[in-house]
Amino acid sequence: MLDLSRLRALHAVSVHGSVAAAAAALGYTPSAVSQQIAKLERETRTTLLERRGRGVALTEEARHLADTAQELLAIVERAETTLEERRGQPSGLLTVAAFASAARGLVPGALADLARRHPALDVRLTEVDPHLSVDLVARGVTDLAVAHDWDIAPLPAPEGVEQAVIGDDRCDLVVPADHPFTRRAVIRRADLGGERWVCQPPGRVCHDWLVRTLRTAGFVPDIAHVAEENHTIVALVAAGLGVAVVPRLGTGALPPGAVAVPLEPGPVRRLYALWRTGAARRPAITEAVRTLQEHWAYASPRPGDLPSVRGGADAARQ
Repeated sequence: MLDLSRLRALHAVSVHGSVAAAAAALGYTPSAVSQQIAKLERETRTTLLERRGRGVALTEEARHLADTAQELLAIVERAETTLEERRGQPSGLLTVAAFASAARGLVPGALADLARRHPALDVRLTEVDPHLSVDLVARGVTDLAVAHDWDIAPLPAPEGVEQAVIGDDRCDLVVPADHPFTRRAVIRRADLGGERWVCQPPGRVCHDWLVRTLRTAGFVPDIAHVAEENHTIVALVAAGLGVAVVPRLGTGALPPGAVAVPLEPGPVRRLYALWRTGAARRPAITEAVRTLQEHWAYASPRPGDLPSVRGGADAARQ
């Protein structure tokens, strides 16, 4: 009889591509995952992992076994969903994946609320890229994901994955406090030529939005600085090194030296919750989605959460 926890470990290595990444997703140590795979190799009398440089790769037999493991895990999920549905209360383990600013600005309050109202529910959060999280849900690695899309890049929802809108996160043009834009009532996209930009790396949605939008307006953006985190981007703007488009969620109040100015039309990214169709009846899923939407209603950033043109400039002079 194959052990389900060991099959789960193999499946995680297949999905994430390494023992270390699988361990992080499962909440184990890499040593524990390696031990599970070694035991599974002994049980099946089959080599499952091969050394490739500094990492490992699944053998052909392991890939077939990982596919079977995914089917078995889906069956287990349906059984757990039925039991939880019959109890009528959210319970058991619920794994959640969320992108960085949601993991900072929205999810903590929602998870704390869930823990308070449903002590039998054990929610575990992992911070991941929004588009990676969709695949993690589809593969059964995580139960629920909080992801986002922009108008230029709709969020793909593969077959077997359902989604619900959480809310819209508006973005601001953030400039140094002494920038000429701070003396204007409205900034149009046609005004953005000739600026030095701070943005996220290529391949990230924010970067792609900036490049496509400015090219549509007739400019090639001069990207002077690249950073992963919005807080780092804002710090570079505050130092006078460029301008940036920054989502409000998870950013908080701007530091002295950085000012948010109105950009028209302003970019908006939409937040979604995603889960597998097979788990749609699970009370833990429906309650978590409802709680995320509820928290967005009063936690979503509004224009006053970032310094206005006047307020930011005043703060920079203090």
